[in-house]
Amino acid sequence: MTALPGWRERDAAVFLHQHGSTPALGVLRAASGVWLEDEAGRRVIDLHGNTVHHIGHGHPRLIAAIKDQLDRLAFAPRRYSNDVAITLGEKLTARFRGGQSRMLLATGGSDAIEIALRLARAATGRSGIIALEGSYHGHGFGALALSSHALDPRLGSQMPDVHHITPYWDEPLGGADRMLRDLSALLGGRSDIACLIAEPMRSSCIVPPAGLWRAVQSICDLHRVKLIFDEIPAGLGKTGRFFAHEHFGATPDIVVLGKALGGGILPIAAVLADAGLDVAPELALGHYTHEKNPVTARAALTTIEIIEDEGLVGRAERLGLVLEAQISERIAGKATLITGVRGLGLLRAISFRTRPGMMEAQIVAAGLKAGVSFTMKGPNVLGFSPPLVISDADLGYALSAVAGALDGM
Repeated sequence: MTALPGWRERDAAVFLHQHGSTPALGVLRAASGVWLEDEAGRRVIDLHGNTVHHIGHGHPRLIAAIKDQLDRLAFAPRRYSNDVAITLGEKLTARFRGGQSRMLLATGGSDAIEIALRLARAATGRSGIIALEGSYHGHGFGALALSSHALDPRLGSQMPDVHHITPYWDEPLGGADRMLRDLSALLGGRSDIACLIAEPMRSSCIVPPAGLWRAVQSICDLHRVKLIFDEIPAGLGKTGRFFAHEHFGATPDIVVLGKALGGGILPIAAVLADAGLDVAPELALGHYTHEKNPVTARAALTTIEIIEDEGLVGRAERLGLVLEAQISERIAGKATLITGVRGLGLLRAISFRTRPGMMEAQIVAAGLKAGVSFTMKGPNVLGFSPPLVISDADLGYALSAVAGALDGM
């Protein structure tokens, strides 16, 4: 169906208004590969994609697989399994902890995070959870409570037994050293902590110092606390490794995948855990109607096969280096507001100098006008997160468009 005049207003009239989605920025009529096309026919490269478009939008192999699965088996009640869900489980668990792992599936990242928390509590017999202040792990009441110790009071009471420590990216408060001191002090003073949860690299692309996660893992192991890595934004090859934690020399007890796992078409998430945590068969840790849905499982399985067959993990690593080089050349070669780039692989953030009066909404609008869709990661940082299938030429075009949008403001 083609979007007609007035669709944006109709959207605003039927959906509850909330930050980031309603009222909508615009209305799409097509999405293919790295490109979005709006109702007026304007095309932009998608550098945001809610981090679901690792294999690009509408990958034909994935669409064909989903159609085939709909003809074969479209649903499986929870008491049954199916071949595609089992094959997906075999493929994912083989990649984690040398194959000595188990898996549960969920319909989204927030639900998967809460499965991971329940599993850690059940396995340890403890209830306390440690998170990094200012992190983000989803919008369920459990997941949302991990973000901050001071959420909007209109949301009411949050999940109890959550403790926040200084994050490594908060340099004014002491950064990584303060984080390790906070963690050691907290665990040294109590015995009720089940787990620590964090992104191995924050989705705002701040790379942790070398050795940080090895030190965190050692402290957690000393106190028999489970380490959970949320790789919902950064996993599945986005950083140039299949798992982002592979960059940092630490292996978590539990890792959570989501977003791109469904290939940008269907919602699915996964919790991978050390096989030694398979200790609560009497509990329904992930009791979801679509737990082993064959269609979403087929989407995930096919997405992983595409990532493998097209060499997209290595491609992300190579293009990340190309991006770094192009930005360094641009900074050195001519006047530009761009000051640097951070992150790994194709999960990046570009920093820039601001001019008086530059507002985030205006910067995003300037990007769209220049032909790129991105998100802001701070007042002077924008997200640069293209699909892993982006061509070298389109990557160069996207960077030039970003620079042009900033320099033209």
